[in-house]
Amino acid sequence: MGNYSGDKMKIIITYGTFDLFHVGHVRLLKRLKSLGDKLIVGVSTDEFNARKGKVAFYNYHDRAEIVSSCQYVDKVIPEEGWEQKVSDIKEYGVSVFAIGDDWEGKFDELKDCCNVVYLKRTENISSSLIKSTLSSFGS
Repeated sequence: MGNYSGDKMKIIITYGTFDLFHVGHVRLLKRLKSLGDKLIVGVSTDEFNARKGKVAFYNYHDRAEIVSSCQYVDKVIPEEGWEQKVSDIKEYGVSVFAIGDDWEGKFDELKDCCNVVYLKRTENISSSLIKSTLSSFGS
């Protein structure tokens, strides 16, 4: 992947739990990768999810391995807290912070560091919906 214009590499970053990896995740990561040259994904650790009141089906290491196997992802890092985003953006030279539009407006303060993009989610699929549907099978 050559960047022959002399411009610096355009790095995109996103964050999420990425539990029960599904086609919505794949489509989001593909769209994120299309925004630049390199895609970094912060996968929420189990400890961070616990602080958010969230429990993932798969543990952090499994989720990170699944996300890193996606062809659109160049690097996976642990997301250990809300506050790390600014330091990650600076450390990795991020051009664009992007996340699903269910977070619209929640990360606008990052506009001081980089471009912020909220992407439309894939309709009718989410890890929560999958969990809900699976739990109804036993009923």
